[in-house]
Amino acid sequence: MMFMVLLFVFAFSQLVVAKTVHYKWDIEWVTAAPDGFARPVIGINGQWPCPQIDIETGDRLVVDVYNGLGNQSTGLHWHGFAQSGTPYMDGSTGVSQCPIPPGNSMTYDMVVRASTIRRRNLADFVVQVDQVGTYWYHSHNLGQYPDGLWGSIIVHDPKFPYADMIDGEFTITLTDWYHQQMPDLIAVYESTKNEENNAGVEPTPDSALVNGGVNTTFKVEPNKTYLVHIVCVGNFPGHAFLFDQHNMTVVEVDGVYTQLTPVGNENVRIATGQRMSVLITTKNDTSQNYAFWDTMDINMLFFDEGRNPPLNYNPNVTAYLIYNESAPLPEPPVIHSFNFIDDVDFVPYDPIPVLEPVDRQIILDVNSASINGISRMTVNNSTYIQQKVPTLYTALTVGKNYSTNPLVYGSVNPYILKHNEVIEIVVNDYQENLHPFHLHGHKFQVLERTAPKAGYFNGRYGNYSQTPIMRDTLMVQNGGYMVIRFRADNPDMFTHSFWLFHCHVEWHVMSGLTVTMIEAPEHLGNMTIPRDAIKNCKDYPLPSYGNAAGNLKSPLNLTGAATSVPLQNYGATYPPGPPPGFNFSAVEYGWPDYNNSVKAKA
Repeated sequence: MMFMVLLFVFAFSQLVVAKTVHYKWDIEWVTAAPDGFARPVIGINGQWPCPQIDIETGDRLVVDVYNGLGNQSTGLHWHGFAQSGTPYMDGSTGVSQCPIPPGNSMTYDMVVRASTIRRRNLADFVVQVDQVGTYWYHSHNLGQYPDGLWGSIIVHDPKFPYADMIDGEFTITLTDWYHQQMPDLIAVYESTKNEENNAGVEPTPDSALVNGGVNTTFKVEPNKTYLVHIVCVGNFPGHAFLFDQHNMTVVEVDGVYTQLTPVGNENVRIATGQRMSVLITTKNDTSQNYAFWDTMDINMLFFDEGRNPPLNYNPNVTAYLIYNESAPLPEPPVIHSFNFIDDVDFVPYDPIPVLEPVDRQIILDVNSASINGISRMTVNNSTYIQQKVPTLYTALTVGKNYSTNPLVYGSVNPYILKHNEVIEIVVNDYQENLHPFHLHGHKFQVLERTAPKAGYFNGRYGNYSQTPIMRDTLMVQNGGYMVIRFRADNPDMFTHSFWLFHCHVEWHVMSGLTVTMIEAPEHLGNMTIPRDAIKNCKDYPLPSYGNAAGNLKSPLNLTGAATSVPLQNYGATYPPGPPPGFNFSAVEYGWPDYNNSVKAKA
């Protein structure tokens, strides 16, 4: 008994010393020309790129958000944060909140930890586990974030295991970039014209950016070791990158420390939504500067879809390690081929045995289909359609007799999970492209991920680590599969929660490549949705109660729920509908000259 009391006192003391970090943000339009082409972008407090958040493990993070855009709704998701006990702060519109309409506000208030102190029984306490490492925030509202509403989050850890090796740190963000705004591009992408003429392909980015620009510089000192946080904040393709003539050692992925993993002569790639931290040691002289080189995955952009890049298309961008400001900038390296290190083979610094036995296996077959003449992504032949009522709000208001019935949530690809089950998810990628899948609210163990076109899961496992790497975003290869596991323990047994599992290519989110994991809805607890969140629903206006259609009296009556793919989609535009002056034929979609083989394949 004394041990339990001391343990609780220790845990409570950890909560007391944590500080509150408070931001007040006005989300608004600013003008920027990151690649030389000036266009409106979404910034914060007049700044773009949006600011980085630096906090420490266990801190309370409070962000007051005001929507000053005028013509779009918004919301912020805290990518990789577990949101233990605060699922209504996850920021996913249609799931954990309604969109924030123009002129409205919302306060996001969360403690940066993976689990809270909670009692399972009289003899068992769970002490808080703080989150550490590299994360990011972004709009999770109707395809909005590629217009610039994203930023990195670094959770600093006083107990970082390699602290004695580093002399400094900096952050690198990688993204594809478009000259057209997202509502225009979404309208063309999710159109019958795109399906008829172009096999439903995604828009082609105009350029790649490093830290929101080109020719970005990083000032370094000689003979120093730097911890470099790398965040892929992009919309579509993965990225491959290197520091010319500098070796990298991986020490973290998606907020999980790894054993020191030298990259050596191999190459590193990162998918949208993923994060990675590496160590680099600078040279012992200042006679010259060196390139940081990044390239977008042209297989994802073009070749996997059977098409060729536009003439003179440049998927590359170069930044620079500056040793000597008087020395010239170097030429970028010439790379002819890649040999990628396999991130499935990374070894966690604090290994956790593979979760077993499996209580429930969920097999998800990913494909594409033409629905209402529009190209859509499907999971088990079903496409995700956002509903009127956020999924979390539905569970809170329909009652325990209905919250475990997936029908009340509508066409959101719902899966009801029991508390503390070990869940295994198998994703078979029958689609011709790669898909980086992200799980909200959890980190999962990675058991397997096949090479491209290696075939689909047949019930037999290959050799996998008994202490596998954990992360929250993983790329499944086209024509192959991946196997992941997690325990449905967020939140605890006295509450419930809802977590999306989706491809992080924003085009594919908009076309329905999402499922909803509904954890322990029978444990409703005493969760209260903040007043500002309810007000945003009312002002939008959207219902904040009832089933997917807003029907509270008869939860199984889905009359009025969204059941079909909309024939027109303009993203986050507010009021919903075409942006003022929208001209379909004037949108510069970025399609290259299409070859007949693609049209024939469609």
